[in-house]
Amino acid sequence: MAVPISSAYDYFLDLQARIVTRLEKAGGDAFQTDRWTREEGGGGISRMLEKGQLLERAGVLFSHVQGKTLPPTASAHRPELAGRAWEAMGVSLVLHPRNPYIPTCHMNVRLFVARAPDNSKEEDVFWFGGGLDLTPYYPFEEDARHFHQTCANALAPFGPEKYPAYKNWCDQYFYLKHRKETRGIGGIFFDDLNDDGFENSFALVKSVGNCFLDAYMPIVEKRRHMEYGERERDFQAYRRGRYVEFNLVFDRGTLFGLQSGGRTESILLSMPPLATWRYNWSPEPGTPEEKLAEFLTPREWI
Repeated sequence: MAVPISSAYDYFLDLQARIVTRLEKAGGDAFQTDRWTREEGGGGISRMLEKGQLLERAGVLFSHVQGKTLPPTASAHRPELAGRAWEAMGVSLVLHPRNPYIPTCHMNVRLFVARAPDNSKEEDVFWFGGGLDLTPYYPFEEDARHFHQTCANALAPFGPEKYPAYKNWCDQYFYLKHRKETRGIGGIFFDDLNDDGFENSFALVKSVGNCFLDAYMPIVEKRRHMEYGERERDFQAYRRGRYVEFNLVFDRGTLFGLQSGGRTESILLSMPPLATWRYNWSPEPGTPEEKLAEFLTPREWI
C-alpha cells in the first residue's frame, strides 16, 4: 500500500505558516525565508529570526526529503528495514526568547516512510513522531501546569493512556545522563506511531501540532514584560549550554539530519545564539537560580 503523504505535506506547510504568522504578530519582527534543495532529493523552507526583540533566535522549519538508504539512526530499532529508500517530512521549531523569564520551547511533528523495494511483495512502512517540550530558566509552576494541561487536552480524544505514556517518554528522552537532570519541565514525546493506521495516527499528530500555540503563547504573554538584568542573562546563557549538550550528544533528530547528509544550517538552527560553560559551578543556596534544580526531575504536573 502506498502511503498517502500528500495530505501530510499540505498540513505541515500550513502549520509552519500559521505558527510564523503568530510569532511575527507577537514579536513585531519579520522572519526570513530560506528555500533550499537537497542533492539526494527533496528540500525545505527554513523560516528564521535572529536578534529579534522578543525572540533572540528562532527557527520554524519545514522539510520534505528523500534518500536511497536509511541512515543508522532510523534503522537501529528497525533492522528489517535497513537498506530501504526513505522519505521524511515535517515541521520542527525551536524558539529562544531574549527575556530569561520566557522559557525556550521546542516542537516537532513528522512523518517517515520506508519505501518497499522495487518489484517486491512488501509494503511501504510509515511512522509518525513528534511532541513539544518546555525549557525554563526561571520556572513558574503555573506555567508548567498550563503547558502540560494543554498537551493532555490535545491527546485526550485518542485515549486516556496517551498523555501519561507520552509524558513519561518525554521525561526519559529529554534527560541528560551525564548531568543527571532533565532538559526542562518536559511535555510530550512520541515516535513509531502507526498502530492505529494512517488516518488515526495523522489525526493525533495534527492535534499535537495545533496545540503548540495554545500551550506556549500564553506563557510568552505572561512573562515577556518581566524585568531582567545582566545576572538573569548570564544564568540564561549558562543553562543554554545544557541545551547545546543535549542536542549535540543525544538528540536523534540532530543526529539523523547530520548522518543523512541533511542541511547543516537548518539542523543547527536549534542552537541558542549565546551559551556559556563554567567549571564546577552551581547557584548560591536560596537564590532564584537554585530553584530551577527542583524542576529538573520528572514529576506530575496535572
